[in-house]
Amino acid sequence: MALAVEDEPDPRRWLALITCCSALFMTLLDVSVTNVALPSIGRATGAGPSQLQWVVSGYTLAFGLVPVLAGRLGDDHGRRLMFQVGVGTFAATSAMAGLSPTAGVLIVARVLQGLAGGLINPQVSGLVQQLFRTDERGRAFGVLGTCVGVSTALGPLVGGALIGLGGPHLGWRLIFFVNVPIGVAVILIARRLLPNDPKPGRHRLDVLGSALLGGATFCVLFASVEYDALKDARLAWLAVPAVVLVGLFVRRERRLTDQRLDPLVDLRLFRTPSYTSGILLAITFFPAVAGLPLVLALYYQDGVGYSALQSGLGITAFAVGASISAPLVGRVVTRIGRPLVIGGATTVGVGALLLALLVTHGPAGDAALVLAPALFLMGIGQGAVITPNQALSLMEIDPVTGSTAGGVLQTAQRIGLAIGQAVVGAFFFAGVSGGHGRAAYAHGLRYAVGAGLCFIALAIVIGVADIVRNRRRAAADVLV
Repeated sequence: MALAVEDEPDPRRWLALITCCSALFMTLLDVSVTNVALPSIGRATGAGPSQLQWVVSGYTLAFGLVPVLAGRLGDDHGRRLMFQVGVGTFAATSAMAGLSPTAGVLIVARVLQGLAGGLINPQVSGLVQQLFRTDERGRAFGVLGTCVGVSTALGPLVGGALIGLGGPHLGWRLIFFVNVPIGVAVILIARRLLPNDPKPGRHRLDVLGSALLGGATFCVLFASVEYDALKDARLAWLAVPAVVLVGLFVRRERRLTDQRLDPLVDLRLFRTPSYTSGILLAITFFPAVAGLPLVLALYYQDGVGYSALQSGLGITAFAVGASISAPLVGRVVTRIGRPLVIGGATTVGVGALLLALLVTHGPAGDAALVLAPALFLMGIGQGAVITPNQALSLMEIDPVTGSTAGGVLQTAQRIGLAIGQAVVGAFFFAGVSGGHGRAAYAHGLRYAVGAGLCFIALAIVIGVADIVRNRRRAAADVLV
């Protein structure tokens, strides 16, 4: 029997949330788990460095292209249906990846996997809006935040364990095959626990709007992916068509919204100040939390000499901190509100400063152990930003458009991730300046921290502005 949203919610809504988290965990794990398997994949398929880059980046790129379109499909045709379609497709493409005979087939499978993952995630945020009352959504989003942190922490460990279990030839295939039974189980459970979809209305899909937004997102994400591989500053020119496409998209969506037709994104969403602030905060905060772990991995591997697995383990303290704080702040986010986000961002900034100090003046010894306190502090701060910001951004949004609103927010996060990888990465390599060894890469890491702090400062300013606006609005309501 499916769940229904009633005045007295069915206690099985938490089981439904765990089901959603299982799918979310699977899609997020596949972002990082493959990094550990790249050497085995290269030996088994003969893939070169460029192809191995796209085994990882093809998934990430595709994952970021579809959240808004997927959210619209969920709102119009049913989140339960789209969730199951996404999970089923993810399981099927995982099997395709595991059976891939060549690197080319594997890359295609990874792109299809990413598209399926991008279809799943907006349904999860929409289902949280649908299943939980306002006073419970903070806790529900806290569970999602824990899922994100744990999946990030376990990715390298799961990858290493499966490769060790299956050996160099079968191990990397097990990384993909393990998604198949999980996906089947999630679909069977979802059919019993997720709420029935309402009868779909007569909506026309905004194909042109989807193409415009998809093209703009592709330009940003592709530039980030290729910059990671090529370090070619000319890729920044892709910002020009991205801006043009965004302008055309906004113009079209405004016209469709005013005429009450069927826009991909109803721009009336942005009349909700908390939602707009949450979007801007995501775009400015995510560059720091994406860029700094990325360059830290480069510091570990190229500067210290760690293996990929050791490098992944070296960032575990960051993920552990986020996993601890996310569920805790989820319980109080509705009471504290945006100040909690500002406190979290400030904590990340303090942790980043400590990281810069420890990498230069810290005690001698294993780099991962020396930097662990700073990374743990940054993780605590991240968990107090991402989960509360998501909850506060969607708090005043009508659950009817919850998946679309969540898809836009996730796209903003993906764009922030891409900006961080490019900008923070560029500062890192400018600091290294062709040098070699631990000292040169430590210098680059300090440059990267400086860039990350600039993004964090912008996020704090946006958060403070939102608090001031809310207090002024409250004061005006009292006077009235």
